[in-house]
Amino acid sequence: MSLPHHASAEDRFWYILSRGVCFVVLGFLVLPIFVIIPMSFTAGNLLVFPFPGLSLRWYQNILRGDAWIDAAKNSLFIGLSSTALAMALGTLAATGLSRMNFALKPAIIGVILSPLLIPIVITAVGMYFHFAGIGLSGTYLGLILAHTVLAVPFVVITVLASLEGFDNNLLRAAATLGAPPVKTFRRVTLPIIFPGIASGGLFAFVTSFDEIVVTLFLAAPTQRTLPRQIFSGVREYVSPGIAAVATLLIVLSALLLLAVQLLERRGRRLAGKSETPKQHN
Repeated sequence: MSLPHHASAEDRFWYILSRGVCFVVLGFLVLPIFVIIPMSFTAGNLLVFPFPGLSLRWYQNILRGDAWIDAAKNSLFIGLSSTALAMALGTLAATGLSRMNFALKPAIIGVILSPLLIPIVITAVGMYFHFAGIGLSGTYLGLILAHTVLAVPFVVITVLASLEGFDNNLLRAAATLGAPPVKTFRRVTLPIIFPGIASGGLFAFVTSFDEIVVTLFLAAPTQRTLPRQIFSGVREYVSPGIAAVATLLIVLSALLLLAVQLLERRGRRLAGKSETPKQHN
């Protein structure tokens, strides 16, 4: 957002000052990334500056290390499974909540979104005691269900946002033409809200893939995810290999954010197309 041409000198001063503060804060947050990435290419054995030379040895060690490969496989399996469940449950919940108006609707939304508000340690302790009582502690199913609980709010939020501008006349038209509810949802509703579902799914996957606190409470010693492997490596010996793993995760996060931006643009285009007939009428 730029200032208008007729802005006063005081407005210009505060505008430049606010932008300068934003750039300083952003640089402070992003600076560690620019430190980690070059350190992952060091030829030495320690994370020190200046490093003795450039090398890809730590990336080779990661790709050849069974511990890192197994941890990545566990993270992918748990992340994809919990994302699929979160997308299905979150879409159903958001669709139902958007179509109904009742007194307990805010309370139900609050319960669904509570994992975002409650401190993660409290959530992890509660899940541990509950899952231990029903035999799910130390199992992959328990981890998947726990990560699903943490991921569902992101899907609900994005799908509810997609349904805000949804034209219900499309549903009435489909029903008039004889389409059953399931077919109407699959052929009419789903294509329009799919960008919101996919965006929520990406956030859900990142949440599960990066989760460490709940995993420490629920996972068995042999169920090491990538964040848990990094946590163990930091505690035992800070190796440049950890910087290499962090660099790969940064690249993955950047690609996922780019995908979210593309999906949001597609969702806005679809929302504009769905609103055009309504505005025309």
